[in-house]
Amino acid sequence: MVFDFVGKRKMWFLISLIIIIPGVFSLLFQGLNLGIDFAGGTKVMVQFSQDVSSEDIREVLSEYNLEGSTIQASDNNQFIIRTTVLTEEESSQVLDSFQENFGAMEVLSNEGVGTVVSNELRDKAIIALIVATILMAIYITIRFELSFALSAIIALIHDVLVTLSIFSILQIEINISFVAAILTIIGYSINDTIVIFDRIRENLDFRQKETLLELVNRSIHQSLRRSIYTSATSIGVLLALLIFGGDTTRVFALAMVIGFTSGTYSSLCIASPVWLELKTRWFVNDKRKKKKANTSPSR
Repeated sequence: MVFDFVGKRKMWFLISLIIIIPGVFSLLFQGLNLGIDFAGGTKVMVQFSQDVSSEDIREVLSEYNLEGSTIQASDNNQFIIRTTVLTEEESSQVLDSFQENFGAMEVLSNEGVGTVVSNELRDKAIIALIVATILMAIYITIRFELSFALSAIIALIHDVLVTLSIFSILQIEINISFVAAILTIIGYSINDTIVIFDRIRENLDFRQKETLLELVNRSIHQSLRRSIYTSATSIGVLLALLIFGGDTTRVFALAMVIGFTSGTYSSLCIASPVWLELKTRWFVNDKRKKKKANTSPSR
């Protein structure tokens, strides 16, 4: 029995909306948890020899009017502290106060990004996403047709929104590597989608009495094994990076796991059903020229 992917498209659309709608509200009302790459500020990671609580650290920070800083406790008495932009002298004063109050400690990292630099990074990230999407839309329109391009772009927006929604709802801090992850997700998703679209196009050329729904379903099943194997291999590597990698790669790996999973789902359950809806509702007259099948005996 062949699983009816396209016939269950309303269920797939509903599942996606259940994730995306709360995510959109989260993005509107609480936004993303921007790291210093985008928000600007100073990020210090320290490890104390003795037991210290977040309240103790905040009390010391209040002496410098930094009580509103974000303090994140980690394992082995490590803390990540994010403050407004501090000069080198101000940062040294705060660290000296920590040492006076809490004894021996080790500064694992101390980095700062100004607001001008962070705004420039954010603007360039948005431009990169827009340019990548437009170029892919042009490529798909030229190689296939407009209905395929629109379907692919909807699937890409779906994958980006799913990833952004989960990061916004869980308030996971994002940094510049998150942008690299989003661009990689877009590239992976469009590649998977084009493989299925290419199969649909080939089957359209030799279509006989088969309905369009049956043709799309057959095309998905012809590409199903390849999509699942590719995704499982990629996600397996990313999970290893997420579990065993360091803090610097965790955001990238998590975004990639979410995006690759969503990308596989959208290629199979969103892009092709959306194309079918567009084809039967708005692109009815956009017909491809059928190729005549070669019926001559092989030599």
